[in-house]
Amino acid sequence: MIEMTIDSIRVSLMNYQRVVILKEKESDRYLPIWIGPAEADAIAVKLQGVAVPRPLTHDLLNSVIGILGAVVNFIIVNDLKNDTFFAKVVLDAGGKMVEVDSRPSDALALAVRTNVPIFADESVLDKAGIMLDGETGKPIFDEKDEIEGKHGKVSDEDMKKKMSAFYDFINTLDLDDFDKRKS
Repeated sequence: MIEMTIDSIRVSLMNYQRVVILKEKESDRYLPIWIGPAEADAIAVKLQGVAVPRPLTHDLLNSVIGILGAVVNFIIVNDLKNDTFFAKVVLDAGGKMVEVDSRPSDALALAVRTNVPIFADESVLDKAGIMLDGETGKPIFDEKDEIEGKHGKVSDEDMKKKMSAFYDFINTLDLDDFDKRKS
């Protein structure tokens, strides 16, 4: 498990799709995860400290967890299959650790409300983590000719094709203010 922080929430200028960008706490590797507009708003509202007149769904979930006597320990983005991310919310329910399956966007919206750590499994970062060029904000691909994968050696070009959905999406983002961090 690698600890992550929410670096930013971005909108593609091409198709207005939202992406939350997680950043490794101890390095410059990033994990872009596509999320829906409602979840993006739920995360952004809390990160920006905006008061809402009525509780949002994630506020309700947090209240229910508390009323039932549990607390959120952390969340983890634990898997990536067929371009779909999976997450778990890890609760302490009366001394018993309980893992609840979740969409990453919902887990992240809950994490920002409870101020708990956000983790990503190393295997997820190996599949979808990217390094970004500090000047251009564009993904940096390894210069190695071959990458050792689960199914033997894969050429760098094959890896680029496999990651093309991520690459294309990242290239449509407006990253001019990428270095600006939210407190």
